[in-house]
Amino acid sequence: MPGLVSVKTPPDAQPLRISVPNTPTQRSEPANIKTPSPLPKKPPSPSPSRSKKKTPETPPNPVLSDASLDNPDLGPFLLKLARDTIAGGDGPAKALDYAIRASKSFERCSVDGEPSLDLAMSLHVLAAIYCSLGRFEEAVPVLERAIQVPDVSTGADHALAAFSGYMQLGDTFSMLGQVDRSISCYDQGLQIQIQALGDTDPRVGETCRYLAEANVQAMQFDKAEELCKKTLEIHRAHSEPASLEEAADRRLMALICEAKGDYESALEHLVLASMAMIANGQDNEVASIDVSIGNIYMSLCRFDEAIFSYQKALTVFKSSKGENHPSVASVFVRLAELYHRTGKLRESKSYCENALRIYSKPVPGTTAEEIAGGFTEVSAIFESVDEPEEALKLLLKAMKLLEDKPGQQSTIAGIEARMGVMYYMIGRYEDSRNAFESAVVKLRTSGERKSAFFGVVLNQMGLACVQLFKIDEAAELFEEARGILEQECGPCHQDTLGVYSNLAATYDAMGRVGDAIEILEYVLKLREEKLGIANPDFEDEKRRLAELLKEAGKTRDRKAKSLENLIDPGSKRTKKEGTKRWPGLGFRI
Repeated sequence: MPGLVSVKTPPDAQPLRISVPNTPTQRSEPANIKTPSPLPKKPPSPSPSRSKKKTPETPPNPVLSDASLDNPDLGPFLLKLARDTIAGGDGPAKALDYAIRASKSFERCSVDGEPSLDLAMSLHVLAAIYCSLGRFEEAVPVLERAIQVPDVSTGADHALAAFSGYMQLGDTFSMLGQVDRSISCYDQGLQIQIQALGDTDPRVGETCRYLAEANVQAMQFDKAEELCKKTLEIHRAHSEPASLEEAADRRLMALICEAKGDYESALEHLVLASMAMIANGQDNEVASIDVSIGNIYMSLCRFDEAIFSYQKALTVFKSSKGENHPSVASVFVRLAELYHRTGKLRESKSYCENALRIYSKPVPGTTAEEIAGGFTEVSAIFESVDEPEEALKLLLKAMKLLEDKPGQQSTIAGIEARMGVMYYMIGRYEDSRNAFESAVVKLRTSGERKSAFFGVVLNQMGLACVQLFKIDEAAELFEEARGILEQECGPCHQDTLGVYSNLAATYDAMGRVGDAIEILEYVLKLREEKLGIANPDFEDEKRRLAELLKEAGKTRDRKAKSLENLIDPGSKRTKKEGTKRWPGLGFRI
């Protein structure tokens, strides 16, 4: 689920500078360059009362001409001009020109066969300026050139230059929504850093944490857990007990454990993190951890303890940040969800209204991402109480807030997928299909085409196509979803079984009875041999298969089953809780 953790630049400084400001940092952040306007300032219009005198044209500066780029002193001078232009607030357009010329000068003056750190640095600065202008696609080839310049075998300086280039390139791919390529760059950068500094250096720990957060955003929780454990080991070796670094690592580990369903381990990490924050006097951070502890208690159905944790956090946020701060609204949303789950709908609605009041009139400093996240969470509550129209309104507001924000493609795709579900629920099938289609395009672009979430979205889009009688398109979508879910979840997972059922029904509608029979026989075999037959879907699938076999003039080839396989040992669902179906066709939502 895109957007679980905000990836922040590690604070530790590195010897090589990769961003425009003069302060060296470990990681390049495109947003570091802030200017009053992305465009050059226009000169004031001449007064009509003054005589118009022809201003003599400024002769071209010989220092900046292409002919002088062979001067070895020009590259550093132009690079300094680029930095000074940004720092002076003159806009990135001039700085971009200076940085381009600086890179050309360094390239011309470099000795053939010898790597130039000055060239690599100028390319990093040039890429950072492109990113500050929102021109991320143009920054990519610049950074790809930059990582080819250093010779890692030459020494630590070159290794760290290559490391910085890979990390900056990963950040740029992340802003473009290309998650897989982003993580691949981070992985390569980490390996180079480990070779240069060793695997226990504190800076390696910061990079491991950075990469763990990126993997959490990509929902690759096993890899994230492995990296976070390594970060914890490094910080424990180099920091005091109960340090702020260890507390931050434990909060991330708790998030990973929660995502994997290991709530007890998540709770343990959060309690240790809270103790560390208390020891360091970080009251607001303690309150944030209390919210996370409340979430775990709610997942464990320990509702009284969850309410206590939420109320503690609410008291601190109100006193330290004000009653209209988004942090207060986020606790209101959690309480609204809790009271909805416990059947107290009036209290739940009241907390939703209080949260929306804050999000609708945000205090200065509130980011669009915070507001959009709040709208999305409240919409989920409206969806659960069968108010899809209200949920849709909030999702539309959230999407409008994020549509112009770089790096939010996966988040927008998730919102569009939920909108597709809402449209489907209210019978607007064309709108549903269009929303799913837009989400699918974004997920393909962002590199999430192999995730289980992508397979579920394909399945939902296929159902919308069925309602619009686009059977061939539905079959293609179900087939792609089957391949993904078999790989990611396995054939026995409920989502995979649902796609099998939908695909069989589609084949039946297309007249491909033999293929439909083959799928249903496979599903029944899975249930009888591995899942048991007490599941409420078993009888429905058995009936559908019998009808198809009768139509085809065949009988089912059955094998003797052991008695222990006749009861589904893992099924606790009742008939009322069973998967929703279309009785006539056998489709599952």
